[in-house]
Amino acid sequence: MKPETLGFFDKVYEVARLIPYGRVTSYGAIAKYLGAAKSARIVGYAMNGSFGKDVPAHRVVNRNGLLSGKHHFEGTNLMQQLLESEGILVKENQVQNFNELFWDPSKELL
Repeated sequence: MKPETLGFFDKVYEVARLIPYGRVTSYGAIAKYLGAAKSARIVGYAMNGSFGKDVPAHRVVNRNGLLSGKHHFEGTNLMQQLLESEGILVKENQVQNFNELFWDPSKELL
């Protein structure tokens, strides 16, 4: 992996750590905040590699609120269970009330 990618991963982790309890954001919102709007997939790769780094990766979902990264969590429904433990309702692998729960770093972090 390229060193600049690793630096980008660290920036992704910094933003993800700021997502408030009980809120969610998207891969694309983090990418846009970091000035790399077309890098949502790279943010996803960063989330996949975040295990053991104290990053609340379960709070990062796709732009439609789908738990697209759930297969990267241990156990069958760990991502959903972590979200539900924060009071977030998930049905059929999708965050309910996504628009109300959405945390946009570009608006929240000034």
